[in-house]
Amino acid sequence: MKINKHTLSNGLRIVHSKNESTSMVCLNLMYLVGARDEDPEHTGFAHLFEHLMFGGTENFPNFDEPIQLAGGTNNAWTSSDVTNYYITIPKQNVEIALCLESDRMRSLAFSEESLEVQRKVVIEEFKQRSLNQPYGDFNALIRDLSYSVHPYRWSVIGKDPSHIENATMEQVKEFFFKYYAPNNAILSVTGNIEMEELVGLVERWFGDIPQRSLSQRQLPQEPLRENIRRAEVFRDVPTPMICMTHLMPSLYEKDFVVCDLISDILANGKSARLKKYERDPLLCTSIDAYVEDRLDKGLFFIVARPAEGVSLEEIEAVIEKEIQQLQTDLIGEYELQKLQNKHESAVAINNLDYMELASQLAKYEIVGDANKVNDLVESYNKVTPEQIRRVAQLLFNPNNRNVLYYKTNAMKEK
Repeated sequence: MKINKHTLSNGLRIVHSKNESTSMVCLNLMYLVGARDEDPEHTGFAHLFEHLMFGGTENFPNFDEPIQLAGGTNNAWTSSDVTNYYITIPKQNVEIALCLESDRMRSLAFSEESLEVQRKVVIEEFKQRSLNQPYGDFNALIRDLSYSVHPYRWSVIGKDPSHIENATMEQVKEFFFKYYAPNNAILSVTGNIEMEELVGLVERWFGDIPQRSLSQRQLPQEPLRENIRRAEVFRDVPTPMICMTHLMPSLYEKDFVVCDLISDILANGKSARLKKYERDPLLCTSIDAYVEDRLDKGLFFIVARPAEGVSLEEIEAVIEKEIQQLQTDLIGEYELQKLQNKHESAVAINNLDYMELASQLAKYEIVGDANKVNDLVESYNKVTPEQIRRVAQLLFNPNNRNVLYYKTNAMKEK
């Protein structure tokens, strides 16, 4: 796949890949700001801005309407590392989307009315997702257990709704002008548009937006652990759950793909090693393993819900048995090849989806080079059984482990 790149004088990076099979264009604007950039006493701001960015500017009070009238759709998402905005629109109307995105990069309307509306939306979302549904606080609990100093220890939605409830207009403006800058963003574009035309349009709409002063991130890194961390909570939920996490390599590091393959060995497909406990013997109603792709050290998750009559301790024991086997025995070539083939198929399918590809190009440009998308298959295919055993020994060190027992209130009464 041919990937083109260009950087404006103000620091805005453009990444492009043409797809002639569609008449649409996807504009993916990724800002390098997420929950990890927040003050511990003012969390949830990155997520709040995902909403505020649709609250309008002085030039365009309603951001969505012009996109919809031009035949396009738009949305956004926030992670611990980035905030991502994307628009899909017919090629002939792509300039409308660029005009709108450049306008809100310059400045928002910053009206008290818009802030109050979005504040209420975010607080209500916090209550619905974290307070008023079963297992809603699970993510916050496991993050707080797994990290002691790094800002990944709080969820994207924030630690407490009061942080958003008490946010002032001055704090909101400061956050915007600190991070929403051309030199802190990547514009990834896929679909049916030529690079030369794209660069001309981006220069027209973004070229005169001034750079902003970006402070160097000084994020605290997690210290080495000396023992396993455990926690136990009781909640009004129908079934108990166990979650085991381990700190794992960041997306920048070579061993990230090895960890991803280990998660597949454990839980990708019916023949995966942990999945047999959903059948024979029936110990779990569900069990899964997955990784986080983070710019700093993320988490390797193993999450399970026991079958009736099975204790959380029994589930932890079988998980321990399987990860010990990965630490001592080499995986067979057939098992490894099967998983590598799955990754090759998944990458091929993702690259056919121009919207998914736009997001992937931006993500890999952040970690060094968007051309890494072309190397993904090779990076997985090069992993050896010896590498898997070595990484498993490091990853699953008990001192690198966090275990949360999420129990039902009925278990507390026994």
